Amino acid sequence: MEQRIAVNSWTAWLLATRPKTLISAITPVYIAAAWAFVHGGHRINILPLILCFAFAVVMQIDANFINDYFDFKRGNDNENRLGPKRACAQGWIKPKSMFRAIILTTIIASTIGFPLILFGGYQLILLGLACIAFCFLYTTHLSYWGLGDVLVLVFFGLVPVLGTYYLVSLASSTLFNLDILIAAINCGLIIDLLLIVNNFRDIENDKAAGKKTLVVYIGKKNTLFLYCGIGITVLLLGVFFLIHSNLMACFLPLLFLPFHISTFIEMKTIDKGKELNKILGKTARNIFIYGLLLSIGILLG
Repeated sequence: MEQRIAVNSWTAWLLATRPKTLISAITPVYIAAAWAFVHGGHRINILPLILCFAFAVVMQIDANFINDYFDFKRGNDNENRLGPKRACAQGWIKPKSMFRAIILTTIIASTIGFPLILFGGYQLILLGLACIAFCFLYTTHLSYWGLGDVLVLVFFGLVPVLGTYYLVSLASSTLFNLDILIAAINCGLIIDLLLIVNNFRDIENDKAAGKKTLVVYIGKKNTLFLYCGIGITVLLLGVFFLIHSNLMACFLPLLFLPFHISTFIEMKTIDKGKELNKILGKTARNIFIYGLLLSIGILLG
């Protein structure tokens, strides 16, 4: 029997935050922290690290609320939706309450992020504004133009990894380092797998709604190759860690491969329908496994 969720209850709000997605917010931060710890002679700047973690989590929740609200307004979250249930569409949270929550979480994220200028300078204000702006633009416009995957690479890879590293590292030079650049690219690519699964599952609904995702452009067969290929590419890029003789950062993440291949085979077998939501959960698990293995490898190396 399906659980009844009271309107605007704590349970409703918890579900609206989409707790499983938060792994994609914190993974870039702890990978960057691991490199900063190693490069800084086993020292790290703790306060900005805490702020980076908090900012990442609140911004992810903010993005989830925005997605929930605007997809409901567009009518995308209808009876044909195959993905996990959404709060506004299910009536768990009133649209006006969700809109107020979006304003609140945006303010909280800004409040958390503002002190980071003490560690990184006033240019971080522009970066923070970009994060907030693209948080809205993704759901309202850019995801309909096939740019969602690019945004994931930038805002779940390059921005959080390079930004966190710059803010928390006590190394003598933090402006450029090949290790952290490869880690940032890998992080963006591996997290993009979640979006690929989402769009693979929703391809027919997205076509009907006029949403031109990358999956819609390249088709399901090519998307399967892309999903599998991204996981392998991430591991191949890890070879660059050998330049600085970090063997563990290169080889320990290889343990991620069996999980990835198994999930890919299951995704290919299922092909369509609500059962693909299992692949979403397993992909999130795989992201956590990769991030954990890479971080341990960095520290041990």
